[in-house]
This record gives sequence, structure tokens and C-alpha cells, in this order.
Amino acid sequence: MRFKQKATMLVALLTGACVVTVGTNEAPAAAAPPRPDHVVIVVLENHAYGQVIQNSNAPYISSLVSQGANLTQSFGVTHPSEPNYLALYSGSPQGLTDDSCPHTYGGSNLGQQLLAAGRTFAGYSEGMPSDGYTGCTSGRYARKHNPWVNFTNVPASANLRYTRFPTDYTKLPTVSFVIPDLCNDMHDCSVATGDAWVKRNLDGYVQWARTHNSVFLLTFDEDDHSASNRIPTVLVGQHVRTMASSQRVTHYGVLRTLQDMYGVACTANSCSASAISGIWN
Repeated sequence: MRFKQKATMLVALLTGACVVTVGTNEAPAAAAPPRPDHVVIVVLENHAYGQVIQNSNAPYISSLVSQGANLTQSFGVTHPSEPNYLALYSGSPQGLTDDSCPHTYGGSNLGQQLLAAGRTFAGYSEGMPSDGYTGCTSGRYARKHNPWVNFTNVPASANLRYTRFPTDYTKLPTVSFVIPDLCNDMHDCSVATGDAWVKRNLDGYVQWARTHNSVFLLTFDEDDHSASNRIPTVLVGQHVRTMASSQRVTHYGVLRTLQDMYGVACTANSCSASAISGIWN
């Protein structure tokens, strides 16, 4: 509190006057995560931050940093891929240390939580041959990148082909994941291929989200073992500031952010993670 404010209060105590102060020099609290109508999360594969952001082979993804929040200290939690997807979706790798398939779990997870809270959830997987499919592979589709299919408390109706992703974005679930196939997620094909796929398929939603109380979140499962698992993570949306944030964030912090947005409980390791802060309008 400033000296003049202290002096004013002292005079008031001595004279019996009533004084109302109108502010201090304390910093305002950081804005809590908003409650978007829709969040779409896209997960790409096996590239470090510096291999994508400001890389000439990824002009579209690089351009997103000038439209939203660039998390410059975002990290995967382990290697290889599958445990990272489980961590992002459920708050735990579920004891898995490899990319094996199939697995079945019954614990708490984001999709189950949202549905129980009266929200909606779906995962859209490119190349999956049919809705509700439980096979491990089909062409360029891999179940190891589709964590919700492993949970018995998530209905098969939430496990959808990417061709079901709506063009009328008002019909999107509250939260949805988009999983490109093994080429378009940069796993088997180039950074340029994945970058072009994201632009072609999702820029319409990205631009719509900026004016429709919605959020687009792009992240990676892990790096290529070259950069301490530091990965690109970018958010764009109506209530997302345009900025670079150096807050350290892992998959658990991303999950905690989604849970806080919709008032559902933390799960496993997301309970010790902090939600993404400082980027919200």
C-alpha cells in the first residue's frame, strides 16, 4: 500500500472518518482458464520444438504463434509415443513403457469425466476403418495413438473416424481430439506434409475459434529424443492472448487445464500439475 493511502487511513482513525480505498500496488491475479464452447486438440508426432516452430518446412504451424500463445517450454513426459497419449488423456501412462497393443483400462479419464459432467467428447482418428473400431492397426491408422478406445468407461460412440469431423463447427463436442494418420502426423512423413495437412484440414476451425468462444490446441506426443522432450504446443482462440509463454508445461498440465476449464476433478499426475496460466484474456 502506498504512503498516501497509509496516511489517509491514519487520519481517518484519528478523526472517525470513513474511508474506502480504491486499489493497491499489488499485481492482479492471473486469469483462470476460460470455459470455451469447444476445444479441439491435435496431436502430432516425434518432433522437437526447433524442428517445427519457425522452421521453413512448417510455415503454417509457425504462423500460429502470431495468432495465439506459443508455449516455449512444453514437454512430453516420457518415450515412446503411447504412454504420452495416455498421460495427456488420463493423467497417467497407466504403467505402459512401450507401444504395445491392445490394452484395456477402467480408470478415470478426460472423456469419461466430461460425459459424466453432462459435456460431450469425441476422438476423431484419420484412417480408422469404422466408428468404434478396436483393432490395433489398419493401413496408416494405429490404435496406440488413440487412448480413449482403451477405456471401458468411454462409449464406442465417442471413437469416430476423422471423416466424421463436422464442417459445421457448432456441432463439435465440447472437447475433441484429432489424430492424423501415421503420415500426416509427421511420424512416417515429413514436417512439410504434416504442416500442410493441419492447414488444409483445420485452419477453418482455427479462424472460427478466434471469434466463437473456442480454442484450438496443437501439440506433439514427444520429441525425437534430441531435445529433452521439448515439444511444440500452441493455442489459438477467442480468449487466448497472442504471446510467448515460458511457463513449464507437460502433458499433465495440458490435461489439468482442460479439467479446470470444465470443472472436473484432476486425475493421477494432473493433480500435481498446474493449469496453463498467463495466456488468457
